[in-house]
Amino acid sequence: MISSSGKYLSLSELLGWRAEQRGVVFTNGVFDILHKGHVSLLETARAQGEKLVVALNDDSSAARLEKGVGRPFNTLEDRLEVVAALEAVDRVTSFSEDTPEELIKAIKPDVLVKGGDYRGKKVPGQDTVNELGGKVVLVNFLEGYSTTDIVRRISGA
Repeated sequence: MISSSGKYLSLSELLGWRAEQRGVVFTNGVFDILHKGHVSLLETARAQGEKLVVALNDDSSAARLEKGVGRPFNTLEDRLEVVAALEAVDRVTSFSEDTPEELIKAIKPDVLVKGGDYRGKKVPGQDTVNELGGKVVLVNFLEGYSTTDIVRRISGA
C-alpha cells in the first residue's frame, strides 16, 4: 500500500513484526491534516519505548467521529503515507472500528499513548495494557494546534 516507506503493515504482518519487538508503544488517531501538535504527540509517544506503532482510523471510522462535514479531508492511504514518513514512527496500520480496542488487544503494546483530552476518561485499550503490566501515558496537547482550529482559520469561521 505505502510504497515509499514500507512501514505500513496489515494486522497479520504487524502481529508477526510485534512478536520480535520489545518496548512497543501504540497510539492512534485520524491524523487528517498533519501539524506541529501531531508531530509533538508522536515524538513524545516514541520516547516512551523502543518502537512506535500508529494506527489510523480508516475513512469510514474517521467520518463517524463527527469532526466536521467532509472529514477526513485526506484519504486513508494519503494519511498513512504522511504519518509513515515521520522519523518517530516505526510502523503504521489502520482500523475500521470506532475505537482501536480490538487492535490493542491483538498487538498487546507495552505502552499506550493518548492525548490529554482523555484525562478523566477511560482510554480504549487501557484495561488490556494494564492487565499485561504495561502503562498508559496521556500527553498534553500543544495549545493552538488542532486540525479543527486549522480548518476554522482556513474557512474564516
